[in-house]
Amino acid sequence: MDEFDFVVVGAGSAGCVLARRLVEAGKTVCLLEAGPEDRSLWIHLPIGYGKTMWDPRFNWRFETDPDPGMKGRRIYWPRGKTLGGSSAINGLIYIRGQREDYDDWAAAGNPGWSFSEVLPYFVKSENNDRGPDNLHGGSGPLCVSDIGAKDELIEALIAGAQELGIPRNPDFNGATQEGAGYYQLNTRRGLRCSTAVGYLRPIRRHPKLNVRTNALATRILFEGRRAKGVAYRNRAGQGEVRARREVILCAGAIQSPQLLQLSGVGPAGLLAENGIQLVHASREVGENLQDHLQFRLIYRCSKPVTTNDQLRSLMGRARIGLQWLVSRSGPLAVGINQGGIFARALPESDRPDVQFHCATLSADMAGGKVHPFSGFTLSVCQLRPQSRGYVRVRSVDPAEPPAMQPHYLSTELDRRTAVAAIKLARALSRTPSVRPYVAEEIKPGSALRSDDELLDFARETGATIFHPSGTCRMGCDASAVVDPRLRVNGVERLRVVDASIMPALVSGNTNAGVVMIAEKASDMILEAR
Repeated sequence: MDEFDFVVVGAGSAGCVLARRLVEAGKTVCLLEAGPEDRSLWIHLPIGYGKTMWDPRFNWRFETDPDPGMKGRRIYWPRGKTLGGSSAINGLIYIRGQREDYDDWAAAGNPGWSFSEVLPYFVKSENNDRGPDNLHGGSGPLCVSDIGAKDELIEALIAGAQELGIPRNPDFNGATQEGAGYYQLNTRRGLRCSTAVGYLRPIRRHPKLNVRTNALATRILFEGRRAKGVAYRNRAGQGEVRARREVILCAGAIQSPQLLQLSGVGPAGLLAENGIQLVHASREVGENLQDHLQFRLIYRCSKPVTTNDQLRSLMGRARIGLQWLVSRSGPLAVGINQGGIFARALPESDRPDVQFHCATLSADMAGGKVHPFSGFTLSVCQLRPQSRGYVRVRSVDPAEPPAMQPHYLSTELDRRTAVAAIKLARALSRTPSVRPYVAEEIKPGSALRSDDELLDFARETGATIFHPSGTCRMGCDASAVVDPRLRVNGVERLRVVDASIMPALVSGNTNAGVVMIAEKASDMILEAR
């Protein structure tokens, strides 16, 4: 049994940040990661997430329970299982969300989490190749880069958005999020910058850091209600590691609540059903699950200007490879979704309520094999869904995935927004700038016209855009799982630091927000006595 100041469970988007900051402060850290080292080339090539999205070596490959709002379908939920976690297999898009998201967190009873208070942590983490200013950092560990060359199809989509009254926006993380433009990515010189690359790699050989890969945390060890360490298993068998100061869960919105429940912290009835000894009854552990549900409209392009065209031939693939080798640019360097749009789909919305991911390729599913024709995809999701689901253990086996029920489209607002979002995407495709590129709408297809038909399409084809959050809700009320300093209520020396603490889902991709949460948490942890 080894002993450290801190034991961090999960070397993902948050865990790598905490390890770096705690070690820099002179603390000893044991970092447990259930997955392997991040050595695959496909992890580091931006376009490689089309492969890692399905690779069981680096991906938990979860599935939800049958969702009644999605016609009883199970929805595939990829989550990272390697150093860097989901930041090693995600779409690389750097989005913070809207300032109102964080102001709403603070207004809901979470002091210290308003936008003005979290902005310094975004800036601290960021190494933006545009350089520093009052909203951006230029020397942090997390690299943020522009997409180099402009793309003909993306330019047409941006122009089409302007024709709909959506302004061009050069910086979705600037003064305002609303608009159309190019995403910035967590890349540098044509390679992915995960938190393992940006935060962990520079300290990997530090004597105060001990990283244990292929080590699945099985339960938190308690003395009474005080966390004292973590039990885990690896290829050599069972192990335990002790924490002199704190245990910190950074396992994500699915596995942090699962590990709490397995360790006796959670809904009393659920734990009793599974034969788990109760340490502290906390009925909201695993509840409040939120996610962004995407609807993918696929178009046959009238011009051979898509990534489909480049990937279809051996010569095209060779050109893509050579472009990356020579200049670290092109499709291999930018992944799949280059263009973005933040807009208002509902007439009553006073800020963007939907987000587009615009891809210059098309496939039957995200990360799937591209179609044998010129194609592009307009993926659109509701930014702030009202639907709430849950994560609940099924057994005492930590390797068995918990029940995951998102309850997509379970509220009237979410159903209205889904239909409005699809209509907005169609309106974009019919603008004077985009229409010359549209030969045919493949999905939903021109035969589907009524609101009921479009909602049916959303239920039949909607899928996650990979942002589960909220299952260890932060708050000051008695039901909150963690307090505003991310300490688990009802027990001692235990915190949760990941997307699960979000009271409400942020308006955009979640990875930048998780990095910010971990940066802020590291200061709070080091301030504690």
